[in-house]
Amino acid sequence: MREGSQRSSSLPSIPAWTHPHSVASAYDNGIMLYMRHLSKMELKVFKKLLNEHFLPDSLGFTWEQLDRASWAEMVHLLIEFLPGAQAWDVAQEILNRMNQRGLCSLAHTERMSILPTLEPLDFHLRKRPLSLTEEERDKIQEYKQRVVEETHPVWNNTMWPGNQADFLYSRVENHEAMLPCLFLPRRPQGRQPKTVVIHGIPGIGKTTLARKMMMQWARNEFYAHKFKFAFYFHCRELHRLGELSFSELIERQRLRPRALVSKVLSRPDQLLLLLDGFEELTSPLVTGPAGLMEDWNQKLPGSVLLSSLLSKRMLPEATLLIMVRPASWRGIKVLVKYPFHVVLTGFNRIEALNYLRLYFTSKTISNQAVDFAMKNSTLLSMCRVPVVCWVVCCCLRTQIQKMVDLTKACPNVTSVFVLYLANLFPTIFKKLPYGDYKKQLEGVCRLAAQGIWNLKSVFDKRDFQCVMVDETTIDNFLYVNILQKLEGQGDRYVFALFTFQEFFGALFYVLFSPRRMMYYHPLSHINIWNLITMSRERAMFGYQMGLFLFGLFNEECAGIAMRSFKCKLCLKNKLKAMKVITRLKDYEGYEYSQLFHCLWETREESFVKYVLLGYQKVSLKIKSQEDLQTSAFCLKHCGDLKKMELTLSRDFYKELWPSSADPSYGAQVEENEILFTWWQDICSVFETTEGLKVLAVTDSILEAPFMQIFTRALKQPHCKLLRLQLENCNLTGISCEGIAFALRHNKMLTHLSLAENNLRDAGSRHIWRAFKYLTCPLQRLVLRQCSLTSACCKYMTSALKNNKSLRSLDLSCNRLKDDGVILLCDALADADCNVSILELEWCGFTSYACHAIASMLGSHRKLMYLDLSKNVIGVSGILTLSLAFLSHRQGEDVILEKTSNDRVDMYTRLKGPEVEDGCLKIVQDWNS
Repeated sequence: MREGSQRSSSLPSIPAWTHPHSVASAYDNGIMLYMRHLSKMELKVFKKLLNEHFLPDSLGFTWEQLDRASWAEMVHLLIEFLPGAQAWDVAQEILNRMNQRGLCSLAHTERMSILPTLEPLDFHLRKRPLSLTEEERDKIQEYKQRVVEETHPVWNNTMWPGNQADFLYSRVENHEAMLPCLFLPRRPQGRQPKTVVIHGIPGIGKTTLARKMMMQWARNEFYAHKFKFAFYFHCRELHRLGELSFSELIERQRLRPRALVSKVLSRPDQLLLLLDGFEELTSPLVTGPAGLMEDWNQKLPGSVLLSSLLSKRMLPEATLLIMVRPASWRGIKVLVKYPFHVVLTGFNRIEALNYLRLYFTSKTISNQAVDFAMKNSTLLSMCRVPVVCWVVCCCLRTQIQKMVDLTKACPNVTSVFVLYLANLFPTIFKKLPYGDYKKQLEGVCRLAAQGIWNLKSVFDKRDFQCVMVDETTIDNFLYVNILQKLEGQGDRYVFALFTFQEFFGALFYVLFSPRRMMYYHPLSHINIWNLITMSRERAMFGYQMGLFLFGLFNEECAGIAMRSFKCKLCLKNKLKAMKVITRLKDYEGYEYSQLFHCLWETREESFVKYVLLGYQKVSLKIKSQEDLQTSAFCLKHCGDLKKMELTLSRDFYKELWPSSADPSYGAQVEENEILFTWWQDICSVFETTEGLKVLAVTDSILEAPFMQIFTRALKQPHCKLLRLQLENCNLTGISCEGIAFALRHNKMLTHLSLAENNLRDAGSRHIWRAFKYLTCPLQRLVLRQCSLTSACCKYMTSALKNNKSLRSLDLSCNRLKDDGVILLCDALADADCNVSILELEWCGFTSYACHAIASMLGSHRKLMYLDLSKNVIGVSGILTLSLAFLSHRQGEDVILEKTSNDRVDMYTRLKGPEVEDGCLKIVQDWNS
C-alpha cells in the first residue's frame, strides 16, 4: 500500500476490496445484547456450562462447532433450542453460576419486558435432524471444500498492487462484529429475521461480504447449528441459464445427486440463500401472486424463479440474504416480506484519512494529500468507497511527483478523476486513429449516459453497436481497466467502477460534436432538474453524474479534460442549467442540498451568484461535512435571501469527536478547525445578508463550539434577523446563557421560539434575566415543552412586569401547576404588561388556579387570546371563569358548547375599544 510499492506498470488494475460496515445497525432491536460484554474466556465458560447441563445430545452439532460460535450465534442457539422464556431462564442460571450479577440482572429485566410479545411455544417446535447417509455427508463435505477453493482466490485478489496486505485486514473486527449479528433474534417476537437485506452503493463491497460469509459457512464458522446448507446465486447466472428448476440450479452448484438435493430442499428451515447482482437483471420480476410458483422441481424462467424465492412462495421457511443497490431495491421491495435492513457504509471519514496517510511513504507528501482531502469534503465523501479512495491516491501521487500545487492541479473533485483517467488514455491514443478515437470516445460516453437514464449498468455487444463503438475500442478500454468483462457472461461488460460510468455520462453532455447541428448533445430541462434534485440521502442511481457535469462546467477543469482526452468541449448545457436553476426558486418544499453540491463543484462564484439571484427561501438539511462546506459556499451568494430553514442532524456528529487516544487525534483538531470555519461562514450570512429576516433551526444538535459561533453571529450589530426559531435543538442551560447574551446585544429580534428543548428552570432563568437588558423589541416568546416548573415563574414575573414590548407568550406543555400559574397571573395583572396572547395548554393546573386567572381577566383587558386546554380545571373552574366573564365583561357574549370530541369550548367576543375582533378561548374536558 506504500507509495514505493506500487506496480511499475502504468496500467494499474482496480483492486477488489473488503470494507467496514454499519455495525450498529446490525444490533437494532436485537435481544440479549448484553452477552457481547462477555470476554472470550467468559464466553467459553458459558458455552461449556450450556453444553454440559442444558443442551440435549441429539441436536446434531459438535463441541468444536459450539466452541467457534460467536456471542450472537450463542443467543440464536438459545432462542432456537430453548423456546419461550426458557432461553432467559437458562441464560440467567448460567450467568448466576459465573457470578455475572450485572448481566444476570439485565437478563431478568429483558425477560420481563419481552415475555408478553414472545411467539407461542409451538412456533419453535423443531423437526428432527435430517437423516443423511455417510455417502451423502461426504458429498456435502465435498461441496463445502469447493466453496472454500473457489472463494479463497477472491481473498488473494483483495491485495493492493505490490502485494501489500489489505488495509482493512488490520480492522477485521468490523467484519467479525457484523456478520454474526445479521441473524440475531429481534424484538418484539424474539424471532430470527428470515430475510436480511444488505444495502450499499456500487463498489462498497456487498459481493465481497457475501463471499466471505460463504467461506465462513463452508468452514463451519458461521451459524453451524442453524444453516446446514448455504448457496450463493448471482442474477447474471439466472439470466445465462434460461429456464430451469430450483433443484436443477442447486445441482449446477455441483451438489449431486438429485436425491440428495431433494433431501436438502425438504428442510428449508436449515437453508441459507444468498442473492446478489440484481442490477444485472434483464427481465422484470413477477409481482402478481398468480405468476409465483412454489414447486422447486418446476422449470421456470429466471425472473419467475427469483420472484418466487423473494416472495417466499417457494421455500417459505428458508433464510434469505439479499445484496442490493439502492436503485435495484425499488424494484424488489414489493416482493420482500418483513425484511431486516443493514446498510454498508464503507470507509468512515477517519478510515479514509488514515488510508491516505498510509498510502504514502513520505510524511510530508502524506500531509499534503491529507490536507487536500480535508479541505475537499466532497472528495473525502466519495472516498468512503475504498476502491475510489485508491483511485484518488493514485491521482494525487502522480500530481505530487510532478511537484505541482494540488489545489491548482485539481481545481475541483471532477478534475481528480479527469487526471486519473488521463494516465490511462495514452494507451488508447496509440491504438486508435485521432479522428476515429473522438467518435469512439463519444460512443462510450453516449452508452454511459443512456445507461444512467435507463438505470442500466451492464451492457452487451448490441449496446456498443448501437452507439457505434467497435470491438477494438472495447478491448482498449478493457486493457486499461475502464471497462470490465463479466465472467461467464459471454460478451457482457460493466464499467470497472460505477463512478466511471457517471463520469463518462457527464462528459457526453460537454463533448463538442461536429456531426450535430448545435455541436453538442443538449440536456432537456427535466434531465437537468433530475440531476440537481436527485436525492443524495437515498443514493439514487447516477446521482454523481450531476456533480461531474457541473465540475466540467468549471473552465479550468474543462481545460484539463480537453488536454487529457484530446477533444473539444462545448459548455452550452451550462446556459440551460442556469435557466433551470433560476426557476427552481419558484417551487415549494424543495431541499437544496444536491443543488448546492453541484454549484460548489463549479467553484465559480460569479456563476453561483447569478443563478441564485431571487432565491428568497432556502431549506437545508446538513447531514455531513460535505453538506456543511457546500452550504457555506452557496449561502454567501444568496443575496436576496429572506428566510432560511436549517437542520443540523445527529448524523453530522457521529464521527466528529473521536477519542484523544485515536492515532489521528492531532490532525483531527486541525480538521475540526476547518469545520468550524465552514460553520462560521454559514452564520456570517445572518450579518452580511441584509434581507434575511427569518431563521428556523429545527430538529438539530448544536454542540457547544457550534453554539458559540452561532450566538456570536446573532449579537453582531449588523444582524437583521426578526424571527428566530431554535426548536428541538438539544439546547441546555449553558446554551441559553449564550442565547441570552445575544438577546442583550441584538436590536432587531421580534420573535423567539425555543420550543421542545430541555431548558429546565436553570436555562429559562438566563432568558428571563436577559429581559432586564433587552435592546430588541421582542414581541413573541415561545417556551413550549421546555421542562419548566413553577420555580421559573419567579424570574418570569419580574421580567414581564418590566417589559412593555412582549405581546405573545406560549408556555404550553410545561408543568407549571397551580403555583406557577398564580405567579404568572400576578405578573400579567400589572398595568405595564402588554401580553395579549397567552397559551397555557397542558400546564398541569387545577381549579385552584382559576381564581387567579379570573382575577387577571378582570384587570388585564389587553388579553385577546387565552388557551387553557388540556388542564383538569373541572366544573368549578369553568364556573369560576364564567362568572369572571359575566362580572367584568358586561354586554359580551359567552358561548358554551359541547363539541364532537367531548370538549367544551367557551368563546367570548371582546368588543371593547382596544379590540375589534379578538377571541378568548378556553377548552376543557367535558367529564372532568
